[in-house]
Amino acid sequence: MKFLEIGTDKDRVYFLIQSVPTYSVTKIVTLIRSLTAREIFKRRPQVKRTLWGGGFWTDEYFASTVGKHGDEQMNGKYVKNQGKQYNKLHSDHQLAMFEDTPLLAAGYLH
Repeated sequence: MKFLEIGTDKDRVYFLIQSVPTYSVTKIVTLIRSLTAREIFKRRPQVKRTLWGGGFWTDEYFASTVGKHGDEQMNGKYVKNQGKQYNKLHSDHQLAMFEDTPLLAAGYLH
C-alpha cells in the first residue's frame, strides 16, 4: 500500500492510495484508521484526553476505486487540493508520518 496524495479539509482527510487487489477497501480503511489513531494518540496525548478516551475517527467514510481506465491524475489533483480555504496541511512531512509508522513495519506500505 502506498499513499500517493493526502489532502485535508476542516473536518475530513482525503487519501489517494495505491494498493494490490488482495486488500479490500474495508480492510484498508480499518487498517489506516487503527494505525493512524494509535500514532496520533502516541504523538499527541492531549488529543486522546480531549476525546475522553473515545474514538478518533467517525464510523462513516466514502471510498472509491480507480481502475486501469480511471483517471489517477485527476483524482490525485482533487485529493491534493482539498482544504485550500482551511489552512491546508498537505506537505511532505505529513506524508512522512505515514511512511514511518507500524504500517511500514508490518509490511503494508512500501
